[in-house]
Amino acid sequence: MSQTNILLEAGTNELEIIEFYIDEEDYSGKKYRAYYAVNVAKVLEIIRMPKVTGMPSTPHPCVVGTFNLRNKVIPLIDLSLWLGKPMADRGNAKVIVSEFNKIINAFIVSGVTRIHRLSWDQVEPPTGYVSTFAANNFTGVVKFEDRIVLLLDMEQIIWDLNPSLAMRMEREREALIKAGSGTYKTLVVDDSNSIRRLITSYLVNDGFEVEQDVNGQEAWDRLSAWKEQAAKSGGSLFDHVNLLVTDIEMPAMDGHNLCKRVKEDPVLKELPVILFSSLINDRLYHKGLSVGADDQVTKPEIGTLAERAKKLIEGRVSAKPRA
Repeated sequence: MSQTNILLEAGTNELEIIEFYIDEEDYSGKKYRAYYAVNVAKVLEIIRMPKVTGMPSTPHPCVVGTFNLRNKVIPLIDLSLWLGKPMADRGNAKVIVSEFNKIINAFIVSGVTRIHRLSWDQVEPPTGYVSTFAANNFTGVVKFEDRIVLLLDMEQIIWDLNPSLAMRMEREREALIKAGSGTYKTLVVDDSNSIRRLITSYLVNDGFEVEQDVNGQEAWDRLSAWKEQAAKSGGSLFDHVNLLVTDIEMPAMDGHNLCKRVKEDPVLKELPVILFSSLINDRLYHKGLSVGADDQVTKPEIGTLAERAKKLIEGRVSAKPRA
């Protein structure tokens, strides 16, 4: 799959999604077409249905086997089985090969329609009926004139199938809290409740005091309010916050745009920012650098987050004031 311009830009609060569909069949035998999408940045390529090799045991019935793609053995997941909506016809099925958290997987779908370039403020969080049946499967909703497209949380699917592949939930406890180091006030931003709680639990256990927001816009509003309070009181921004940890993919305002705004602000620019996302890889690392991120941590590296955060905070405190 060729790169598009959006993969070379950062801080625009835009994304590109690949729209695809599954021809589903309900319990009465009625067929209908459901539309889904995933971030272009997570897609390596789209291929025809390959020759599949069965597996002696799988973590879930939706893992139908593996296939060989340029000397790489890739697990193949039947997305319709995962969603509990059997595919009506597999005759012309396509396979989306994806990479995130440095892991490659593939998903069977009925077909692929097109790429859309959107602003994150066009992506709505799942609400109502969608949120009741799809809280762990979808991250957002995009409304077009003739259809609704659900943004699929492929990462959550992989995590649920095999947590050790997507993120290590357990780690050996280390004595990371230095004597007399004090409490680090941190703002954690992520639209996934489970990921946000996970980050918070790791940081709190290592001596951090954590506030949480669900998207970049809410975080920007909170940071702006703290800046205003500090100015009125004659105090410092760092009386309110010492660190920002943010996801990249979020409705309303994404993490790259949030980081860019922070680093372009004359007061907020001193705040250390860590991007924490499955989108951080060798191909896209430069995007975080271009918006001024102080560090970038992939989700499987969560065990290193607290230590890296402390180094940034303590480095800022020990650094000489800028002219």
